[in-house]
Amino acid sequence: MAMPLRQTIKVATYLFEQKLRKRDKFALLVELEPLFACNLKCEGCGKIQHPAGVLKQRMPVAQAVGAVLESGAPMVSIAGGEPLMHPQIDEIVRQLVAKKKFVFLCTNALLMRKKMDKFKPSPYFAWAVHIDGLRERHDASVAKEGTFDEAVEAIKEAKRRGFRVTTNSTFFNTDTPQTVVEVLNFLNDDLQVDEMMLSPAYAYEKAPDQDHFLGVQQTRELFKKAFSGGNRAKWRLNQSPLFLDFLEGKVDFPCTAWAIPSYSLFGWQKPCYLMSDGYVPTYRQLLEETDWDKYGRGKDPRCDNCMAHCGYEPTAVLATMGSLKESLRAMRETVSGNRE
Repeated sequence: MAMPLRQTIKVATYLFEQKLRKRDKFALLVELEPLFACNLKCEGCGKIQHPAGVLKQRMPVAQAVGAVLESGAPMVSIAGGEPLMHPQIDEIVRQLVAKKKFVFLCTNALLMRKKMDKFKPSPYFAWAVHIDGLRERHDASVAKEGTFDEAVEAIKEAKRRGFRVTTNSTFFNTDTPQTVVEVLNFLNDDLQVDEMMLSPAYAYEKAPDQDHFLGVQQTRELFKKAFSGGNRAKWRLNQSPLFLDFLEGKVDFPCTAWAIPSYSLFGWQKPCYLMSDGYVPTYRQLLEETDWDKYGRGKDPRCDNCMAHCGYEPTAVLATMGSLKESLRAMRETVSGNRE
């Protein structure tokens, strides 16, 4: 499955507008981090390694919304940290939805049921719940027992209230095709979430665990086996067919990190959400002052094992839009999902 039809049309229209304006670089989705604080200490994340003073900061609503509007992106993923710890996160979401931006609120779900009354269902809003495996595996990944069960209950409650619910699953070299299949079957069939996103883990420089990130060949072997037997076709995956081809090694792409820029308390992050080579105050400066040609596999050693969606999903989307065959393929998958 690809993205919902309404979102597909909005994104396709946006991409066509960029082509008409002859822009070679533009934002497709903004990774917005209105805070770095979190109520978990996940082994594969380095965000909470910031000093205490930084962890106490919260981005003002106007600044958060203004950054997304400045970029022009039709979609925004609100992450952190744990965004539900931001006292005005509901207002940030409300204003972005009012601007008809597609908003994905990424959360570990520990505060989700408590905060749910602050949000309203909308075709422009989705919860994006972090689920890295079934109970034992997920709780070990986030270093806290009971997190998986709370996330499951929060997803059920959100679905009961009419919210669109997606999930985000990161996989490590400790995963096997079977563990990937098990969690995606559970999310797809048992919880019946609207869509699922998946990504191989990237080696955050400050992450506590540096031993379990996937290499390129490991990633390809893992997903090729996990996707076999008709699994890929039945799962409601919120990613383009070409990106899924990329994960299992059928195609290869360059990184287009400029299309999914990251904006945090420090500003626009160079060059991407996963690496930090400095910050600039505007998106235009990010585009113009970053030497994009020096990043990517074979150019920067930090990029050598990266196959993360934030670098390669936009490349796949652009390749899809540039090919009639791939556009028809993506549209067939969208229509077959029968979703608005």
